[in-house]
Amino acid sequence: MRDALPAPSDAPTLSRRRRKRGIRKARPGCRRPLMVYDRLKVSLLLVSVFVLLALLKMADNPLIGFADGVRMTFNSYGWILTLVSLDVIRQLHYFVAEQSAKYWSVVGRAENVVKAPWNRLSSFTQYRLARIVRFIAIVTLGAFVFSAAFDTEPIRAWMEALVRLWQALPTILQFVAYLLLAVLQFVAIFWFLSKGGVEVLMPEDIKTSFDDVWGQDQVVARVKETLSLLEDPDLIEAKGGYVPGGILLYGPPGTGKTLIAEALAGETGKPFVLIEPGAFQAMFIGVNILKVKSLYRRLRKLALRYGGVVAFFDEADVLGRRALSTVPQRSTRSLPGGLGTAGNSSLNPASLDSLAYLSPVSQAVVLGQIDGMVGPKIDQLVVPGGGGDLGTLNAILASMQGLKKPRGFINRLKRMVGMKPSNPPKYRILHVMATNLPDSLDEALLRPGRIDRKFRVGYPSREGRIRTYRGYLDKVKHTLTDADIERLATSSPYASGAVIKDIVNEGLMASIRDGREIIEWRDIVAAKSLKEHGVTDGFEYVDRERHAIAIHEACHAIAAYRLKADFQIDVATIERRGDVGGFVSRVPIVERMFEWKTELENDIQISIASLVGERMFFDGDSTNGVGGDLDNATRLALVMESRRRCWANVSKSACVRSTSAPARCSRRIATRFSVSPTRSSGTAR
Repeated sequence: MRDALPAPSDAPTLSRRRRKRGIRKARPGCRRPLMVYDRLKVSLLLVSVFVLLALLKMADNPLIGFADGVRMTFNSYGWILTLVSLDVIRQLHYFVAEQSAKYWSVVGRAENVVKAPWNRLSSFTQYRLARIVRFIAIVTLGAFVFSAAFDTEPIRAWMEALVRLWQALPTILQFVAYLLLAVLQFVAIFWFLSKGGVEVLMPEDIKTSFDDVWGQDQVVARVKETLSLLEDPDLIEAKGGYVPGGILLYGPPGTGKTLIAEALAGETGKPFVLIEPGAFQAMFIGVNILKVKSLYRRLRKLALRYGGVVAFFDEADVLGRRALSTVPQRSTRSLPGGLGTAGNSSLNPASLDSLAYLSPVSQAVVLGQIDGMVGPKIDQLVVPGGGGDLGTLNAILASMQGLKKPRGFINRLKRMVGMKPSNPPKYRILHVMATNLPDSLDEALLRPGRIDRKFRVGYPSREGRIRTYRGYLDKVKHTLTDADIERLATSSPYASGAVIKDIVNEGLMASIRDGREIIEWRDIVAAKSLKEHGVTDGFEYVDRERHAIAIHEACHAIAAYRLKADFQIDVATIERRGDVGGFVSRVPIVERMFEWKTELENDIQISIASLVGERMFFDGDSTNGVGGDLDNATRLALVMESRRRCWANVSKSACVRSTSAPARCSRRIATRFSVSPTRSSGTAR
């Protein structure tokens, strides 16, 4: 398919051919050729009038044939054919001038002399005079046609035509009424379909304020700054600047983007227009564009009436996307991998717990969610269809850019008479968009002038989580101390505001279930475990399996405790959840940005510690649950060597070949970390 496309250098030539379809290139020194329509339009008009007059002659006397009608018309209106002959001579003159350079060199000078007074006029005057001449010609030809139709003099033909029109006016109005009724039916249907999905809220209707937004102080400060400029535009416009026209709030789900928008609505003294994600979805093509125009018509009216308006587009990736982007996102839950019944649970999406003994970076490596993943990475996924959505996006872009365009009936009248339209007023419309997929938004939507400020609403820091926990716990009765809240915030890394709110609410339900009205520490711990790891199956192990699972998870916990001093064990359990027989979850004590090479090596040792422990306690035997741990270690080593160049001691080619034989690579890794695959006395160093 690629070979069938034209080369880039040929594209302009093809486009010119399309634009100039029917136009031949002028010969050197000759007149520029005319299009076929330009050659024939005058003659076609005159011949059409002549034929129409002949038909009118035939209509007056049914006994007259077409030949007699033409002859009679020629006797009365022979000058029309004379004009046709003159136009044919003119076109022959043009044709010869297009073919002969000598002829054009002589005749062209004469034409320039004749056209000199005309060329001295301005283009606007030439355009107006040409329109007047065309109007006079059409009126004259119409007079002769009406005179033949009404059997009157040409000078009175138009008056007779107006009289006949007045007499037929009732019938015409009746026909127009029927036509308008049919049109109004469609107008009513489209008007009804264009409503919905947009809600206008006044400042007194919303009680949320910026004091209700916890853990996002930096973003709130910038939003307040933008809001102050909307309230007092002279603060920046008097100094030569302009009020930002849009804000983009992006980040993971549940971090408070919509809450910030609600607080903005409660703080501002301007109307707040909430545009739902499906506001522009419609059954019929074209209704979505009508919805966009209706929305911005309302926004302009509100902006003029109240001095400004805030338009909030929730889930803006639905409105402004051209292609779906596969953007990996960090999960707030424990990630899979570990002791499971399948032995390869790290690849099972249903297992959401037992990779928790690894660091977040190692978890992402094992799950293939970072650039170090082996195999091709899909940057974008283009979804077929969506032409309607593209029309919606284009309509939004045009409306955002067209706020400075003169509008109104008076300006239309001024354009019709050639007057300059009045400058539009300043529509102070602040666009606020929220999305968790910023990469899927169209670049034209995000350019300065439309969306001027972009703020990432990320996961709150430890201090932000403490403030968020306190804010939600203050709304209920509880016995948690400040130390408990700090401990809870530490054990909840990457917890969003929505997750924290849900944990507190789940803790309240746990206390109510026990017949209490006050939340205790155990309620919060149980709620956090339930939300992060799910409900246990209540499965009863046989003694040997229970002992094996306990040894397996204890080895992970001990290795993590000894090798990861900056992490603490959060949960260690052998309760079964789906395919996961047990897991160890650890959380960072101090939040950091980077992961060190030695820490990734420690994660590999923690992964294979379960194999070592089972062989030590079961005389060289092990369960199939260690398969997932060995696979995790293999993936980490493979990524570190082949992509991140962390190791110089492990053969890159051997690890690459091991993708089809994990056991061989596992033996190499075990040898690297002094773990014997056959000796039961091996230890994780």
